[in-house]
Amino acid sequence: MDEQAEGVPAITAQAALAARDALLIDLRAPVEFADDHLEGALNLPLFDDVERALVGTLYARQSPEKAFETARELVLEHVGGLVRRIEELAGWKAPERDLRAVVESITAGGIAELERRVAPRKIVRPPESAIVLHCWRGGLRSRSVATLVRALGLERAVVIEGGYKACRAEIVNALAAFRAPETFVLRGLTGVGKTLVLRELERLRPGWTIDLEGLAQHRSSVLGGAGLVPVTQKRFESALARRLERGFPGPLVLEGESRKVGDVIVPGPLWRALDGAHNLELVAPLERRVDVLVTDYLATPTGRDELARGLEFLESKLDAAGREPLVRMLETGRERELVAILLERWYDPRYRHAEQGRRHLARFDSSDPEACAHAIAGWIDDRAVPAR
Repeated sequence: MDEQAEGVPAITAQAALAARDALLIDLRAPVEFADDHLEGALNLPLFDDVERALVGTLYARQSPEKAFETARELVLEHVGGLVRRIEELAGWKAPERDLRAVVESITAGGIAELERRVAPRKIVRPPESAIVLHCWRGGLRSRSVATLVRALGLERAVVIEGGYKACRAEIVNALAAFRAPETFVLRGLTGVGKTLVLRELERLRPGWTIDLEGLAQHRSSVLGGAGLVPVTQKRFESALARRLERGFPGPLVLEGESRKVGDVIVPGPLWRALDGAHNLELVAPLERRVDVLVTDYLATPTGRDELARGLEFLESKLDAAGREPLVRMLETGRERELVAILLERWYDPRYRHAEQGRRHLARFDSSDPEACAHAIAGWIDDRAVPAR
């Protein structure tokens, strides 16, 4: 039977997100993929960033037909490499065919005819070991490539109805529908090691925690991006939705954050759980706090240069009278002195102001993160907190 005549098999976004044995191939341009992508998806761009921009410009400023003709010529140039990469990823071998001729045949009728020939055909579930091709909204990019490889014998190839955009909508809906279990928040001055304790607690009680700073790749402070690569809002939300999908075998434990973690915003339902949670205070001596921050912020080769840029901003905010510049302290290896000044004059005053009036149910020494995690886990285990 002619695969083109019967349309392209299309699964729902829900089915795509739930498919565990499928190979997800994202045909969008690299810039789109970098903004966000489905977990485990591999980027095999049909057009690079410049080509995508060209086609989009032609579509908007001239006509869909002109954009189609340009896109067709670009695909004809790339089709050999495209099919070879799909062969490698899918563990499949295409028959010997004139690929340009196949593409020319599929696209010969123009954009309107192609839309008809590659119309999506809904199927209930993906085939075993499916090759799931997708683009931004399940349009011609993914459906045309699926038609091509199916014509070459790759019958496991399907598309996502609505593409990445539909999957994104599922993620947004899941975040909006989240209802948190009993929630506890670790609070304390900068450097007490809240993240270290949270990670030890996750090791001790798997599934209890969400590491928001880990998902955001930001420490949620003025210098919090040093040595890290912060993610986009969409990537943060995608990673968070995957974590929420796993559920919670007990309570939820978070680190105290503002609504923004770096540049990303915590979704409303989770933020309300965090803001209204039971607060646990972590404390540690100043020397321990300095140790934690020096180790963390200078852990990567890029950390020092990025800190220097951030310190220039802080210099403009602090009274520098009679004191050596902060950047100079960093350059001359006086990191501990520098950190102590930042804690005393910047971080601690702001934290104490923000925490005024906040009630803590218990206090824990976090100098030893493993011991602290054990103490917190035992305290929560022993405490029967009535449902709110």
